Amino acid sequence: MGLFDRKSSILGLDLGSDCVKAVEVVKERDRFRVVGFGQVEVPSPDEQADAVSDLLKHCSFKTRRVATSVSGRSVIVRFVNLVDIPDENLKTAIRYEADRYIPFDLDEVVLDCHRVEDAPGLSANQMKVLLVAVKKDVVTERVNLLNSVGLQPQVIDVDAFSLGNIFSLGGPTFEMAAGKVVALVDIGASKTVVNVVCGAESYFTREVYLGGNEFTTTITKRFGLEPFEGEQLKRAPGNREAELTETLLPTLEDLGNEIQLSFDYYENQADSKVEEVFLSGGGSRIPGVEEVFERIFERRTMAWNPLEGLDIDEGAVDSEAVLECSPALGVAAGLAIRAK
Repeated sequence: MGLFDRKSSILGLDLGSDCVKAVEVVKERDRFRVVGFGQVEVPSPDEQADAVSDLLKHCSFKTRRVATSVSGRSVIVRFVNLVDIPDENLKTAIRYEADRYIPFDLDEVVLDCHRVEDAPGLSANQMKVLLVAVKKDVVTERVNLLNSVGLQPQVIDVDAFSLGNIFSLGGPTFEMAAGKVVALVDIGASKTVVNVVCGAESYFTREVYLGGNEFTTTITKRFGLEPFEGEQLKRAPGNREAELTETLLPTLEDLGNEIQLSFDYYENQADSKVEEVFLSGGGSRIPGVEEVFERIFERRTMAWNPLEGLDIDEGAVDSEAVLECSPALGVAAGLAIRAK
């Protein structure tokens, strides 16, 4: 599939558990430009379609063509070592291997695969293959949701790969990481996505089911607040930043230790070291997160802006609002620059 042409655009739609986020992008020559943006809170899981409808009503998106993604325990991602074979035989071969790695009946899933170029830790005559399986009912449910609100699904991706997609588009952080194995860590509301990459290739992914909601719960218990008050304090601590950092330290350490286990697993399997860590997602704004994680990981850890490789059309969107939300827009933006 080729990249969409100059006159067409696509909407990247991140259907988060707490918030629906959308970024509309067009490509002009060799640059991508943000021409639409919006986000809407999701009151409860069964109101996700209503939240998308509200988003479409209040944002003047120019397209109904949409790319979205899936995640969770119904999405299986495996990196498999196989005897090196021609790419044209890969999809046939992987079906014979998939039973060993997929805990579902193969008739119940959609399978896809991809050769990982220059993967570390391989012996002679081996290749590494990225195998992805998603339960068909998850895909069907997602397509039905989009169709029900008048959207036209073009692509369904996986959260971690969307994040890698926007990272590999380029920008200062990508250039700084050139030639290195680095980790993209996106801290969302209900989960944290870990994607170990080198350039445009993913070498390892994992979802850790800890995120911003745990931070909010910790705050509400510590300060005796209602959940919405805890969320407000988390987002805008004001002069209570030091107090908030101290309160959240045990929760941050729990999350950091889980992420470190992912790094340990990857490094043991691949005989390759994760050199740097780049943080995104709403949870990356928590006071002290970079310092706590850098202490746990014992490697450079810093926040990055997932939109740094994109132009922002100031005549079409509120650029200040886009930049304010940019840490949480990695998945949506990565989807928006996906192929037709």
